[in-house]
Amino acid sequence: MSMTAYGILAGSCALVLGISVLKQRAQIVLNFLVRMVLGVFGIVIVNHLLKTQGISMAVGLNPLTLLTTGTLGFGGVALLYAILLLQIL
Repeated sequence: MSMTAYGILAGSCALVLGISVLKQRAQIVLNFLVRMVLGVFGIVIVNHLLKTQGISMAVGLNPLTLLTTGTLGFGGVALLYAILLLQIL
């Protein structure tokens, strides 16, 4: 094989690896965004349910809570409410 053939083969391999890495990163970002959006819906619903029951305890929506719910999902939502409950006690 000539050096050109090796160059084409190496370039093709690098291209396939690059595409797979980009696809994996896109999947991670998409998962983060989905968890964040669902977490925000969960916070809004729980805040509303607590308000209708007369409980004045609500988690605010800010960049830190969005980061927490995006990273941890519904476990992060539960963690935020647990922290809020500990502050009240």
